[in-house]
Amino acid sequence: MIRPVALALLLPGAILPGVAVADAPLFIVDPSQMPFDLGPGAPANQPSRMSNSPSAAGNSSGAPGNGSGIRSNAPDNPANGPNGGRAIWADGEPVGYYTTNGGTLNLFTSSGRRVAYRPARGTKSLFATDGRWCGTVAQTSGGVAFGMTRSCLEKFFQ
Repeated sequence: MIRPVALALLLPGAILPGVAVADAPLFIVDPSQMPFDLGPGAPANQPSRMSNSPSAAGNSSGAPGNGSGIRSNAPDNPANGPNGGRAIWADGEPVGYYTTNGGTLNLFTSSGRRVAYRPARGTKSLFATDGRWCGTVAQTSGGVAFGMTRSCLEKFFQ
């Protein structure tokens, strides 16, 4: 169940209270309200683009570096915990963590289930593991924040 505050729309540059500088807050985005270059309509961000596909080698869930089975991606790795610097926060609580593998950015739930990825090159967009456009990665003065569609954000609470 999603907490009501987790669904509140945060401004892309907003940092949640109590979140360390390197940690990443979540905020909800509406694809129809995104600037063209960040939304799913831009050619670089389209799910149909082969380099964005979940079957592309660098994006595949089956690639060893994209699963939680390796130490750097494991949920019990201290770097992926609430005080490790790679936590993803919503509603003031850690809901997951992010890691990189050869440039591919992976977002996991706290239990280690992969929710989304950003391909290594060519886009700032996030894609769900089934290939749907899922959101964007926002650069902030403190690091990164993840703007996700409501359906993708809900995966952190399932």
